Amino acid sequence: MTVIRTPAEGEVQGAAARLYADDIESLGYVASHTRVTALNPDALAAFESLIRAVVPSLGMRRYELVTLAAAGALGSTACRAHHGVKALGYIDADELERIARDYRNAGLAPDEVAMMAFAERLSGDSASMTEQDAAELQRVGFSDREIVDIAFAAAARNFYSRSLHALGIEPDIPPSLPASLRDALLDGMRTREA
Repeated sequence: MTVIRTPAEGEVQGAAARLYADDIESLGYVASHTRVTALNPDALAAFESLIRAVVPSLGMRRYELVTLAAAGALGSTACRAHHGVKALGYIDADELERIARDYRNAGLAPDEVAMMAFAERLSGDSASMTEQDAAELQRVGFSDREIVDIAFAAAARNFYSRSLHALGIEPDIPPSLPASLRDALLDGMRTREA
């Protein structure tokens, strides 16, 4: 649990109050990560602006796949669970469960597997990456802009997930996440950690 004092719903105003309200509307509660990040709503808005800048070239499905791969490589329970719920808007539950367990053998197209592997590698050891990593994305058909946006999306997840880890934020497991999908998201992540 974080040592950061987070305001109660009745104590927030302005942009922070809107963030709380957005969570209540979409989740039914205020997520623990929102309570902490709402302490600097301008920084959170900058992060969200980056995400809005990369999504148009990737589309939401691909953005969520990159996010899930990066979050899994980082060991971010909070982001895997939260984006598991978000991904259900773009990926059906059965396919998402297969992806969460083992994206390499989930029946994804080669370009989606390659981009998830790229995000996973960036999140695990970006310093060892070479032009060959980006060349593999080119080989499977990604444009230069898409490759840049895949890197930005994965790196942005690193920023957010690592911040949550550093601040000791206890992850929320959204109650709307079906149990089998929750288990796949979290067990699949642990499998890659081993």
